[in-house]
Order: sequence, then C-alpha cells, then structure tokens
Amino acid sequence: MAIKTRFLILSDTHGEKVSNIQHISADVAIHCGDLTEESKIDEFKTTLQLLRNIDAPLKLVIAGNHDFTADIPLFKNKVASNPDLQPEEVERFYGGFGEIHQLFEDSKSDGVIFLEEGTHRFELGNGAKLTVYASPYTPSLSDWGFQYSPQEGHNFAIEKGVDIAITHGPPHGIMDITDSRRRAGCPQLFGSIAQARPKLHCFGHIHEGWGAKLVTWRENISQVPSHFTDIDNERSTVIGKLSNIINSKFDTPEIMEEKSKKRAVLSHEGYIKTSHCTDDENPLKAGSQTLFVNAAIQGATEEYPMHAPWLVDLEMPESFL
Repeated sequence: MAIKTRFLILSDTHGEKVSNIQHISADVAIHCGDLTEESKIDEFKTTLQLLRNIDAPLKLVIAGNHDFTADIPLFKNKVASNPDLQPEEVERFYGGFGEIHQLFEDSKSDGVIFLEEGTHRFELGNGAKLTVYASPYTPSLSDWGFQYSPQEGHNFAIEKGVDIAITHGPPHGIMDITDSRRRAGCPQLFGSIAQARPKLHCFGHIHEGWGAKLVTWRENISQVPSHFTDIDNERSTVIGKLSNIINSKFDTPEIMEEKSKKRAVLSHEGYIKTSHCTDDENPLKAGSQTLFVNAAIQGATEEYPMHAPWLVDLEMPESFL
C-alpha cells in the first residue's frame, strides 16, 4: 500500500530568516544544505530555529559547501594554515571543532536530523517508511566544505530502492545551468541517480536553477549515463522554472504583468506546490520516473531575491512496523 506523504523542500537559506513558511504543514521537511553564508555559529542557530518552527515532525538536513565548519577535517586545516588566527576568536564566531554537530544533536528532540553521507531509513508518523540517500559533496577546486576535485569525481553510492536522494548540488544536465550558461552539475551524481531511479531527487547549490522537473527515464540506461542519452524528454515534464517567474528583456508588458502576479501569489502563499500521486494529472511512475527539485531559496536576481520552497506530495511505501 502506498501512503501519500507531503514534503517541504528548501535549500540555500544561507543563514537568512525565511518568513511565511511556519504555516505550512508537511510530513517531512528537507533542507539541502548551505544553511549558512559564512559558516558562523550564529547563522547555524538562526537556521536551526527556522527548522524548529516548521510544522513537520521530521526535518532532514544536510550541509553545503558554505557550511565548512561542519566539515571538521577541512575546518581544522583552515585554522592550522592560518597562524594569525586567534583561537578564542575562531571559537567565538565559528565554534569549536565538532560544536556544530553538537548543536544538531541537541535539536533531535525537535525532529531535526543532520544526515551524514550515506543511506538512512525512517518510519514516518503517517504510516509510511522512507529510505533516503544523503550527500553534501559538490565538485570544485576551491577550499569550501565538502568538495572534491571535478577531475577525480566522487562515488555517490545510491542503492536501488532508495526513495529520496538529498544532495547539495545538482546532477549534470538537470537544473544546473549558471548565469554564465555553464552546466555545474556532477556527471557521477547523474549516473548514480539514473541507475538507482529514486522517486525524488532534491538539491540546491545552483540558485539560478530553481525549479522542478518530472523526468521519465529511457528503458535501458547507458553504461556511462548522460542527460543527452538517458532521459526521454518527450515524456518528461517541466513543473516550474525561474524563467516562468522572473522578467527577461524579451518579455512583452503583458508577460511581465503576468509574471509579477505569479511572484505575488508565491510571496503570499509562501510555497509552490506539486503533487504526483495516483489520482493526480501526472502521477509518478516509480522505477521509471524521478521528480527533480532544485529548492534554492536565496534568489539570483534583485526582483526575486527569495525563491519559494517546494511543497511536494508523493506516495511512499507503507511501513510494516
């Protein structure tokens, strides 16, 4: 038996106070990383308060590249490589080594669960069970947190049977185009997702990529999967994207007015909703489709500085406990 389950998905809040979401009820809230801007302890506390205030019994959280103090080996190296830093100042602004993890440990009683990389299983209050793969890692040659060399790649060990993948960055080819028109997603992540085909893959990191797409996979996945060869675009559906909301230089006055009204509705409601259950217009076909959601909250433009989070209804397997 499948159980309708509601997810509130957000990412890249960067220590900001996100308003107008406390009224939104969900079975599970998901934050896909970049909890902070500068990884300062006060920013973590602001985001933890935001998570506590969300009306969901379970809140799943991963780190992002901006949250480098949660990457303890990197944090230690940063401090050790800068002898001019005063230990008391580091601790005052960023906390001690491991202090961020303790903050999340202390928040478990509020339903906040900080996920390390790997597979996690949950029994939900609505009677469903949930298998989640989580990873904070993104490709980069910089010295931010949880990053790996694009040339070396990363092993995203996503098991078949995983319901949801939560990563900080996008897979290559899906909602990963930057302002410079470059695709910044990870090819290894795309390959792992294509092989495992979870019901939902949510992420952020590329703010300009905000949106959602219901992807239909081709029957046979390539040995080296690619968005060019393994997605059936004719049977895939774009649910939402920024170009439908923010103005472009090619818009007519009528289109600009229509987009302004859409932004006003999103601001008033506080979220954008999509549902893919059995009785919906586009029911998700488990095993052959994946709903991708880029839920970056921090906006990429002055006219739309704060994107709306996603409210997603999907059917999850029943728990037998």
